[in-house]
Amino acid sequence: MNRIKLKTVTSIVSAVLISMSLSIGFTACSDNDNTQKLPNRNYELTWSDEFNTASGTSPNAANWKFDLGAGGWGNNEYQVYTSSPDNVSTDGKGNLVITAIKTPTVPYATYTSARILTKGLFTQNYGRFEARIKLPYGPGIWPAFWLLGANIDSLDTNQNPIGWPQCGEIDIMELNGSKPDIIHGTVHGPGYSGGASITKGYSLINDRYDNDFHVFAIEWGENYIDFYVDNYLYNRITPASVKGEWVFNDQPFYILLNMAVGGNYVTGPTDQTPFPQKMQVDYVRVYKEIK
Repeated sequence: MNRIKLKTVTSIVSAVLISMSLSIGFTACSDNDNTQKLPNRNYELTWSDEFNTASGTSPNAANWKFDLGAGGWGNNEYQVYTSSPDNVSTDGKGNLVITAIKTPTVPYATYTSARILTKGLFTQNYGRFEARIKLPYGPGIWPAFWLLGANIDSLDTNQNPIGWPQCGEIDIMELNGSKPDIIHGTVHGPGYSGGASITKGYSLINDRYDNDFHVFAIEWGENYIDFYVDNYLYNRITPASVKGEWVFNDQPFYILLNMAVGGNYVTGPTDQTPFPQKMQVDYVRVYKEIK
């Protein structure tokens, strides 16, 4: 497994990407294929975590904080997020593992998991954000790799909280565990949040995302957000795509990784949902475009 911290990376022209995707058996899930006439983009690495620490090590405190506790997180989720190494730690093989655990109790089961974020430690606007992840599966399982606007806790010019969705949210990857062959890339903002978000799915042919690692990425500029799986561009979102204010320019975003159990997006786990569930993250890397 190659974990060399590359100093530069170049996007491949769309025709080559399409050829690659066909040769390895991928397809987009909808008719809106925006893979034409894309420029080459050159990038320089600005931040990364390769997770090359001993087994049982907590995430690097210089890179990550924890969201802790319960309460549904606005999505009616079931789990309690902890900082326990049982829920989030490296495996000694170059991966960070977020583990969802079920503890049978009376009258209800208790679920624990983890959510980590770079808030207050690292933010960036524009560039390429990518992670190589092997996903979990099963009804009620909801892993995600995503970004939130760093101004979420700030006040606007009228001294009102900016909050969500005005801060903006970019879901680079999220998966409904009952459909382990398809992920979605999504944006949320004012006028297009929650069930009205702008989203598109990308499915594997005769395969599932829990069988192997895949690279999930966006390339983000002032007037576009391009969504990739394994360097195949499957969607582009622009200001013209949204029914509201475009909040994805001139402000930095921070990174989140988590695995929820239950919630509005996935409903709840069932007796057929196996536990523990593991979300294995090989690396997270962020690049700035070189112009």
